[in-house]
Amino acid sequence: MKRTAGILLPITSLPSRYGIGCFSKSAYDFIDWLKEAGQTYWQILPLGPTSYGDSPYQSFSTFAGNPYFISLETLIAEGVLTREECQSADFGDTPDDIQYEKMYRARYPLLYKAYERSHICDDPDYQQFTGENDWWLSDYALFMAVKDQFDGSSWDKWPEDIRLRKQSAMEDFRIRLHREIEFHQYMQFKFFEQWNALKAYANKNGIQFIGDIPIYVAMDSADTWAHPELFQLNSANVPLAVAGCPPDGFSADGQLWGNPLYRWDYHRDTGYEWWITRLSCCFRMYDVLRIDHFRGFDEYYSIPYGDKSAVNGHWEKGPGIGLFRRMKERLGIQEVIAEDLGYVTDSVRQLVKDSGFPGMKVLEFAFDSRDSGSANDYLPHNYDANSVAYTGTHDNETIAGWFCSITEEEQQLARDYLCDHHTPENLLYRSFISLVMLSSAKICIIPMQDYLGLGNECRTNKPSTVGNNWRWRLTHSNLTEELKEEIRTMTKRYGRMNLNV
Repeated sequence: MKRTAGILLPITSLPSRYGIGCFSKSAYDFIDWLKEAGQTYWQILPLGPTSYGDSPYQSFSTFAGNPYFISLETLIAEGVLTREECQSADFGDTPDDIQYEKMYRARYPLLYKAYERSHICDDPDYQQFTGENDWWLSDYALFMAVKDQFDGSSWDKWPEDIRLRKQSAMEDFRIRLHREIEFHQYMQFKFFEQWNALKAYANKNGIQFIGDIPIYVAMDSADTWAHPELFQLNSANVPLAVAGCPPDGFSADGQLWGNPLYRWDYHRDTGYEWWITRLSCCFRMYDVLRIDHFRGFDEYYSIPYGDKSAVNGHWEKGPGIGLFRRMKERLGIQEVIAEDLGYVTDSVRQLVKDSGFPGMKVLEFAFDSRDSGSANDYLPHNYDANSVAYTGTHDNETIAGWFCSITEEEQQLARDYLCDHHTPENLLYRSFISLVMLSSAKICIIPMQDYLGLGNECRTNKPSTVGNNWRWRLTHSNLTEELKEEIRTMTKRYGRMNLNV
């Protein structure tokens, strides 16, 4: 089995001139850097438009792209913006941190100027794009335009006629908000135009994208508003129950995510048509698809709507292997990674096995003194070849920060496993990366922060918190020739070099 490696870095974390990573020259430069470092994969986070809290796992649409990723440099080259206009906007003054409020206030007025100057309705490529994607784009653009009209409020707070999509209200808003609707369609056209160009460049240079699909969609999304029949909502389109995770050793109250739950009986009766469409779009966008919270397809945690914690939730049966058999029938064999982390039961293990998808192994879970039985699954000598190995994920501490935060007993366990009691703590991250790289897992993915040896001040996300997540990004000075050579040497040492470049 071919052994490969890659790096986890959200698009937002790329260096850029205008406040956030995007599909600009920095993205192309990073692909070149990955290629020269011998990597095969660039793993990213979901690309959808984000809502309050800026989480890519709470998106306004499962099919749309985030306008933050549109390269302003490209729009300057197209002549619809000027460099002076972009440079005079206030995106913040911290090159290693994203200031989202400033981003929102600065970027959208610029994008609207670009739209007004584009004469986009005369562009045959735009006409083709809107025609081919009308099945989701029409609802999404109207949803966003109406949301703007009501000062960003969630659709369940809108007036009843448009909240319940009464025909007269739909027609009225489409007429009144024609320009705003076209603006949102323009941004989607530009997003996909630029993304497709970036992906083509990556593939041409032997780099494959690992994309990410959240299992759930947001309550405040065009998907839930336009298709309430897909979800456990009542006749007034109010949720009956919502998603989350039960209490455990890490959280006494569990996690209350708040996403609407699926009506799996409806999905089964329709041959999982919505899911097949969703997955098909993802397989066109990415080379490999990581499916988040895979255990939710075996059993999902249902919390009564209105509860303030996850304590009163209970488990319900999900669709099981039936969904993935249908996917194979309709879409053929696809490259998928099953995110099977968290509390894993025998039935979840069986579902992963039956699907044939590789599961995930996270080194940081291997030395948990509270759960030695589960931790054993994450020790590298136990990794199955059909798995994807990580030091940590976007939800975890950095590997350097993790080692500093665990107990002395756990630090001792880790050093004993490494047979290393002498390497200084600030350099030990390299030994942990080596542990993952030498494992039998066919794919090894290392977060960029771990290769840089950065602490928890640079972690991507801390679950169940809001305000300081999804903000870290690289600076140009991080991507040195020395680091590239170090990664290349390690990748070669453990037989994971990309032989297609």
